Amino acid sequence: MTWNPYDNLPEVPSFKVTSKDFADGEKFKNPQVSGIFGAGGEDTSPHLTWTGFPAETQSFAITTLDPDAPSPTGFWHWLVVDIPAAITEVPAGVGDEKGTGLPSGAYQLPNDARLSRFLGAAPPPGSEPHRYIFVVHALDTATVGIDKDATPGLSGCMLTPHTLARGVISAWYQR
Repeated sequence: MTWNPYDNLPEVPSFKVTSKDFADGEKFKNPQVSGIFGAGGEDTSPHLTWTGFPAETQSFAITTLDPDAPSPTGFWHWLVVDIPAAITEVPAGVGDEKGTGLPSGAYQLPNDARLSRFLGAAPPPGSEPHRYIFVVHALDTATVGIDKDATPGLSGCMLTPHTLARGVISAWYQR
């Protein structure tokens, strides 16, 4: 559990991300566990708030990756782009299939299950704990200009050159 997907990207400043639903490094509670993938949870996206990002930020994106999934590239659980720069918080539950409560203009991209929603933790039974890395990307553009059906890999290629800073918070889960 040492691979960090951001180690090979250009270095950028960091800022603070917190959640009412979990502390950094804490085990997920049932709402952030997957029911869709049979782990007995609720697939509820967590509350997130962020501070200390660059003043020139024009928008934000949120990504969630399980780098410990049994895949060479991990497993993307949630991607949201085009969050206006004036928004510094998303409530729990905005990652449902309708994006209920997402700010105007923001939208969810398909995750690795090709669902445009938050997909909770569902590591294989008996595996080591999996990490779920939530990154809020402060971007230098108001819109990423990416198609709503884009893959997680393409979204990463579109976000990286526009990233001014990243805020990171993570949780883990094991079953």
